[in-house]
Amino acid sequence: MTPGVKYGFFAKRWKKVENQTHQFRETTFNTIDPKGRISIPARFRDIIRVGNDMVIVTRMDNALYAYTAAQWLDVEERILKMEETSSRMRRFRRFFIGGAAECVCDKQGRILIPPMLRQYAGLEKNIVLIGQINHFQIWSRERYDEDVDLLNEDIVSPEVSSTIAKLGL
Repeated sequence: MTPGVKYGFFAKRWKKVENQTHQFRETTFNTIDPKGRISIPARFRDIIRVGNDMVIVTRMDNALYAYTAAQWLDVEERILKMEETSSRMRRFRRFFIGGAAECVCDKQGRILIPPMLRQYAGLEKNIVLIGQINHFQIWSRERYDEDVDLLNEDIVSPEVSSTIAKLGL
């Protein structure tokens, strides 16, 4: 982010993290407790602690997306700069930004997921945390397994295998 960026409501709660090079990687199988708390893996916690011990959690694709404060500000800025003003994009903004919640990492390395977000993602007991470089996703284990099955079907299609081959993988 560039100097002089206004943080508005979040100015007092978030500190700016310059040149953040930490990235979320790996997949972790975990559980959510009855109160809705998730224990964040240490490798993710280290990244979160750089940015005020907080993540912004929102919803998409029947899962939750978690961003550090600095990464979330970048996401919001990109969304707000979009010139698209169609009703579909307004709905997306309402859903994605309006559904976001600040989740503070406690001393035990847990975040509390609000009930609305838990319900949306179907989080009941077994969950999966998936690093996605600039954010991580939180899936119910059941939905994750279904998505893996879909991937196994997709990967054999000529279109998908061709796209993956273009990546050199």
